[in-house]
Amino acid sequence: MPFRRRKNTAAIPRTAPAFEHIVTEASESFLWRLDDYPWERNVWNFHPEYEIHLLRKSSGVVLVGDHIGEFGPGYLTIVGAGLPHDWVTAVQPGELIEGRDIVLQFDPERLRGSAGLLPELRELEPFLERSLRGTVFHGRTAIDGAELMERMGTVQGLTRFRLFLELVDMLARTDEYELLSSPDFSPVLDAASLDIIQRTLTYLFQHFAEDLKLPELAALAGMSESTFSRFFQKNTGNSFSDHVAKLRLWQACKLLADTDIPITDICFQVGYMNISNFNRAFLRKHKMTPSSYRKLSRQRLTLRA
Repeated sequence: MPFRRRKNTAAIPRTAPAFEHIVTEASESFLWRLDDYPWERNVWNFHPEYEIHLLRKSSGVVLVGDHIGEFGPGYLTIVGAGLPHDWVTAVQPGELIEGRDIVLQFDPERLRGSAGLLPELRELEPFLERSLRGTVFHGRTAIDGAELMERMGTVQGLTRFRLFLELVDMLARTDEYELLSSPDFSPVLDAASLDIIQRTLTYLFQHFAEDLKLPELAALAGMSESTFSRFFQKNTGNSFSDHVAKLRLWQACKLLADTDIPITDICFQVGYMNISNFNRAFLRKHKMTPSSYRKLSRQRLTLRA
């Protein structure tokens, strides 16, 4: 049976572990896990292991380093050692999404150490290096990678290890990928900082459609405004205002694509005070107007049908 974690908690916990301790069985060289959502490790976290992560169900916000984006079913990514990350789905109290994630975690030093005996493994070094910024895969690579990760849950031993090598080799060779986090992103990875950032990110995600002010977030963090502003920029890679704007525009995109709500109503629902500011922010981020985005989203749905 696959190793599966289940925990019915709040959508985003108020506190966060500074460090996720990953235990791999003595009989295995990597960890494969099927996760329900939410559970207690669904937080802004980091670890020395690399993580290949498949979102099987639902949609939401992806946070990888200083990257803020959106995910849907089939979203396949790898996150390198020490890079903070989280995938957040808005759920109702008591709601549980069974089997939302497949998580594969491995120690890169095991691969590097084995290269002395298996020199072909040295070919993975460029892949391991670029994965330190986080990578999302597209196209055929994402489809085939997801299929390999699903198959790993049905087998054990050498067969599972063979599929792991096949997956890593495919991800290392493909050009269907996009780097996520900025090369100069360098958070302060200590327990106190991560706890403050987690509480702040939780609050922002829950209240981004409101009239948020820097002083109230600084008070939540127990800092002065200037100290908090620098702290937030250092540990998320985004300014406070940019982070809020990205969350609002993510929600706007979701509403534009998935509903018939008038654009003016969407503007106010996601936290903008007037349509002009909303249109300018949307155009700056997506290089198109909200109406064009909605039209393009409908065309894509038609093509998939």
